[in-house]
This record gives sequence, C-alpha cells and structure tokens, in this order.
Amino acid sequence: MTPAHKPSLAERANALREQINFHNYRYNVLDDPVISDAEYDALMAELRGIEAAHPELITADSPTQRVGGEPAAEFIKVRHAQPVLSLANAFDAAGVRAWYERIRKLIPAGKDVAFTVEPKIDGLTVVLTYEQGRLVQGATRGDGIIGEEVTGNVRTIRSVPIVLRGWNDCAATAPIPGRLSVRGEAYMPLREFEKMNAAQLQAGERTFANPRNAAAGSLRQLAPALTAKRPLRILCYAIVEWQGGGATQAQEPRTQWELLQYLKSVGFPVSDISRRVNTLEEAIAYCDSYSARRDTLDLEIDGMVIKVDDLALARQLGFAGKDPRGALAYKFPAREATTLLRDVQVKVGRTGAITPNALLEPVQLGGITISKATLHNFDDIARKDIRIGDRVMIKRAGDVIPYVAGPVVAARTGAEKAITPPEFCPYCETKLVRREGEVAVYCPNIDCPGRLDRAIEHFVGRGAMDIEGLGSKIVAQLIDAELIGDVADLYSLTKEELLELEGFAERKAQKLLDAIAASRGQSLDRLIIGLGIQHVGEVAARALANYYGSLDALLAATEEQLQGIEGVGPVIAASILQWSGRSGMRELAARLKQAGVSPVQEPRRTAVPAEGPFNGKVFVITGALSQPREDIAAWIEQHGGKVTDSVSKKTSYVVVGEAPGTSKVSKATALNIPMIGEDELKRLAG
Repeated sequence: MTPAHKPSLAERANALREQINFHNYRYNVLDDPVISDAEYDALMAELRGIEAAHPELITADSPTQRVGGEPAAEFIKVRHAQPVLSLANAFDAAGVRAWYERIRKLIPAGKDVAFTVEPKIDGLTVVLTYEQGRLVQGATRGDGIIGEEVTGNVRTIRSVPIVLRGWNDCAATAPIPGRLSVRGEAYMPLREFEKMNAAQLQAGERTFANPRNAAAGSLRQLAPALTAKRPLRILCYAIVEWQGGGATQAQEPRTQWELLQYLKSVGFPVSDISRRVNTLEEAIAYCDSYSARRDTLDLEIDGMVIKVDDLALARQLGFAGKDPRGALAYKFPAREATTLLRDVQVKVGRTGAITPNALLEPVQLGGITISKATLHNFDDIARKDIRIGDRVMIKRAGDVIPYVAGPVVAARTGAEKAITPPEFCPYCETKLVRREGEVAVYCPNIDCPGRLDRAIEHFVGRGAMDIEGLGSKIVAQLIDAELIGDVADLYSLTKEELLELEGFAERKAQKLLDAIAASRGQSLDRLIIGLGIQHVGEVAARALANYYGSLDALLAATEEQLQGIEGVGPVIAASILQWSGRSGMRELAARLKQAGVSPVQEPRRTAVPAEGPFNGKVFVITGALSQPREDIAAWIEQHGGKVTDSVSKKTSYVVVGEAPGTSKVSKATALNIPMIGEDELKRLAG
C-alpha cells in the first residue's frame, strides 16, 4: 500500500492561500459565505503562522500581505492605458430623453438598443491592473490621463482580488487576458462610516464630513497601514485595458451586461442593483425608483448611470467633447452643497441654551435656497475646526434642518476667523454658564427676552401643541405688538387684535384662532413637551403623563416619586423640580387650565410594550438624524423597544446621529454600550 503523500509547508501554504482567496470571493463578491468568520480566521491564523516561521514562503499575492507596507515618500504618477473619462449629466427624465434623441441619429436604422443601468457610487475612482492574473498596480483616476499609484493601499482592501479566478485554467468559464485593467469605485459602507466616526469622536479626533471624503482620504494615505485600518470596499464596472495572452484565447465581453457578469466571475465585486433593460423608459423608471430608495442602501449614490448595452455600438457613437456619447449619468437631487460661511448668529433657546447658527451665502440644495444652517454647539464647531470665512459643506437629509457638516480645508485663504463661544448673553447681557457634563452654554436668566419667542415657537411646534399657521414670523409679530407675554396669552387672542396686525385678513385671523382652539385637545404629554422643561423629551414626557395623569399632579411631584419612574433619572428629576419651583409656574398652569388647556388622563403606572424585534431593548438617541427624534423614538417603540433620555447600565444601544451630545457618548463609552447609526438601527429591526 502506497503511503499517503504528506504535503510540504510550501504546498500547505499554497493550499491555504487558494482556500482563503476562494472564501474572500464568496464573502466579498457573491455575498454568500460557506464558512463562519471563526473558520476563516483559523485559516488566516494558520497561514500567518507558516509565513512567520518561514518568511521565504511569503508571496506578494498572499492574503496576509494586505496589511500595508512602508509609507511612501510621495505618490508616483502613472499614465492610464486609456483615458478614464467622466460622463455627461442629466438631472431629470426630460434630460435623459434629450440625450437619447441626440445619439439616436447616430444609431443604424432599425437597430434595437438595450441599456444597462448601474448605481453612480459617490466614492473615489480607481483603476486596477493585473498581469498574468495578479494585481500589479492600483491607481487613482487623477485627471483621467495621469493618476497616482496607490497599489500598496489598494491591496489592503479585502474586496479587491489579489489573484483573479481562472488564470491559465483552460477549463475556466471566464478566461483572463494577459493584461487586464478594470475601473471601479472605492467607497465606505454607511454603517462602517458611522462606526468609524463614532470611534473618532470617542477618541477626541476629527470626524469625517461624509463617506466620500472618508474613502478618498483613506485611499490617499502615504502609509498603507493606515488605509488598512479603514473599512473601504470597492465595486467594479468597466474594463480600461484588455491585452491577449494566457493559456486560453480570452474574448472581451461584447455587452456591458456581459462585462459585469464577467467581472464578477473572475473575482471582482459588482453592484447587485445593476440591471439590463430593453427600453429607455424602463431605464428611466428604474433610475427613478432608486431616487426614492437611495436611503435603503448601505452606500452613498448620487444618481444612476444609463449605458448603451452594446459595447461596439457605444464605441461607434464616439464622444461629445470629452464625454462618451454611449453613457449618461442621471443625477439625483443634491443633498450636499458647499458655500461661504459669512458669520455666526447666536440665539437663546427655550431652556436658555445658547445656539450658534451659520449665516451662509445662499445656496440651492434639495430644491430649496438655504441661507442659514445649524452649527449644533460650540464643541462641535471646535472639533470640526469651522471658521468664519470658510467654504463649508452643507448637508440636508430627509426632513432634518440643514446643518454645517464641516469646512473645505483646501479652500482656505488664511483670512478665516476662529469662532469662540460668547461670555455674555446677547439679549440680556447675563454672564453665561456651562453645566458639568453638558456641551451647551446657558443664559441662567429665566426672564431673558431672548427666550420668549423660542419658548412660544417650541410650545406651538409640531412635536408639542401643533398649532398650524403660528410660525416664527407671526410669533414675533404677536410679541412686538405686546399681545402675548407667555404661552397662556395665546388662548386669549381675539380676532380684532389679529386684524390690527400687518398681513392679517378675516380668513387668516379666523384660521389661526381655530388652530389655537383645536390645540386645547392635545394630549398631556404634548403639553408637557410644550412647556419646555429642560431635559424632558418626548420619552420622559410620555412617562410623566402616564404616571401623573394631569399637570396639577406633576406640579406636586416629589423627588422620590420622580426618580421611581422608569426613564426619569436624577438629572431629569432635578430639572422638573427646578421648573415646578419657579415663581409664576403654578400661575401659568392655572391660567392654561382656565383657558381650557388642561388635559387629564387615567394614571398608568406600567405600560404594555409592543411586540417586535426590539423587545427588552432600551435605546437612547443623540444627535441629528434623518427624521425628527420623536418619529425615530415612536418607530422604535412600535417595534417593541423603549427609548429613554439618558444613558445608564440598562441602555442596550445609543443611536448616534450628526453632532451627538458629548456627555451621552462619553457615558456610553464608559459603560461599554454599543453605539450605532440609523442604518444599523434599521438593520437590527430586520
């Protein structure tokens, strides 16, 4: 009997490399792994062990070599085999149809034209070059002719194949040419971007304004080891160069759809939302469907790309200037823009918090003109190093108020001025205070004239008493005319008084009075929110309403009672007692009651939670999200979870948005509580 062959260490190392490359393909390209992460890690550990003991067995294409090498002194310029061109844009369906009408004249009569539609990924273009099936160069797009070599950095991206599948395999279904250059887009998944920014925040380091900037900055590191620490991915979609060679006569794909399938078969990740369609109208409809669904993806896209599927025809169509005629980018409405930060305006909030707002050079974004945006707080300004005179990036997602995401540092001239917190209130000149553990600075003067309009705007807002038609301009009119001095005065307004104001006619006055009257029917938790008790958000307000059942009972609350209510901790309890102890607060409550604003409900000591995937989970929300915070909280509760206003040992997750509260992030870090973004929250709900 012939003894079994015992493989050498070199053979075992080669076998491990083949297995790991296969499993990388299953995981990163097919999204269909066949082994667990632990099994994959065991294979990598065994290979690293062999290579550590026998460095002579290390190969350049080993999967262990993705960690990055020595830092480069500078980027080397490389010339692309073919120009890496950008595309012409259309911004609506009419623009797409106009593009096709122009190229239709160049298409042979009677020829059917199909299209491939692909996502336009908001990342950094890279060109990957392979010789004999092995990665030899990675380069940025640069100006389309000359790029920068970033091979060491590209090798650290796990979704980039180091060795292509099927090289020199005569039986391979997808033979590979001797030299192949492929175009792709490096990007950062949104959930990974959120985790990375949360980690940067915890470490006290500067956060990234958006995933594209994060991807570009990560890939253009002189030290590949730094790139290796960043969660980059890549999706490929075009062939730049195809030269013969190899054991088989490799045939270049004839259509864009075949090209995508070919790239996937040899190991490149391609987008799973690309689609081949038979008509232009189908292409437009598919693009429009993703304009509405872009927030469901785990990557940023700023449009879709429509390509003539027949590659020979696309080449025959030639160019219009520098733009290939055979493809078009159908851009979605912008959610980011850059503009000049002219100045910073400071306002006093309903609780006395001093809020900085950016005064901007007007800019169009998402169909509206924006001239003001929130800067969140002075800590956020300092962390992002935002200065007056900066060119800044403005973001607007969903219904969130436009905010300044960060400065465009490369556009600085040196004339920019630092933004410093004020020492005194701009309305009453009271010295401002900063409370321990909080990011905001406050005006402690409860009679500060700067608070009145904000307090009333909050009271009438959608999340509180929801008085339609009572916006900031009308509130200012009522205050200036001395018709209101607090929220109770709203309920004594008369039609005659309103008709004296500029812009009011009979119908408008009556409509506003009807809206004010309708607000008498709002629930107790809405009234509690409207009264603007510091630290009492929608979650605590519901808990207080359920426990006490009336405003009179809440005013009589004791500290011991308050701290016994789930969701009400020492900070919130102290804030409620400070509010109820103010001179005039009981009188205000009595006047509201006299005006018919006195909602009463049956006290309910325990609530029956909804059934859902969040049963038993407790969430805290901090920072700006794509929807108002009360909507996110309601959605969590609909899925069985609880939402509280403060972080504690009972907290399961902290949902982190833009410019989160430093105290909540710090406490979550200290208690080792997971911090997740909005996308991760949705994934947890399935």
